[in-house]
Amino acid sequence: MAESIAVQACKKRVDEAVTAMVNQLDQETFRPMQRDMYLKSAKCCENPTASMAEVQSCIERCSQPLQSAQNYMQSELNDFLDRLQRCGMQCQDNIKDRLQPSATPAQLDKLKDELEDCVIKCGEKHIGLLGSMKQRIKSNMAQYR
Repeated sequence: MAESIAVQACKKRVDEAVTAMVNQLDQETFRPMQRDMYLKSAKCCENPTASMAEVQSCIERCSQPLQSAQNYMQSELNDFLDRLQRCGMQCQDNIKDRLQPSATPAQLDKLKDELEDCVIKCGEKHIGLLGSMKQRIKSNMAQYR
């Protein structure tokens, strides 16, 4: 079954909202962490008596907080997308439970409209969750600095 224009528009709004949040977190949180990582990594290279392995180990230690922070954000994003997908699947399950083999075309159209409305509500609800998710990510970034 092809997606309606309304469902496609909702998916686009979700994608745009997630992208905007990620870009904002990048600018406000990850870029400063990345800058610090590069500055600290450069200092690792300033020790003329350090061995190649010591310098490499130092650089890896400097990059670990940023890598951990990025892994945390990816985990949050994956959880968000999983929840959104489960919401849509619950909409489908609710409609399947009400689908009768003898359904008329008018009844099928009504169920299709209900499914689309439910999926759109899932998208809108999850867009609304992005603010708290962003705050949670930002507050957890302190542990990685």
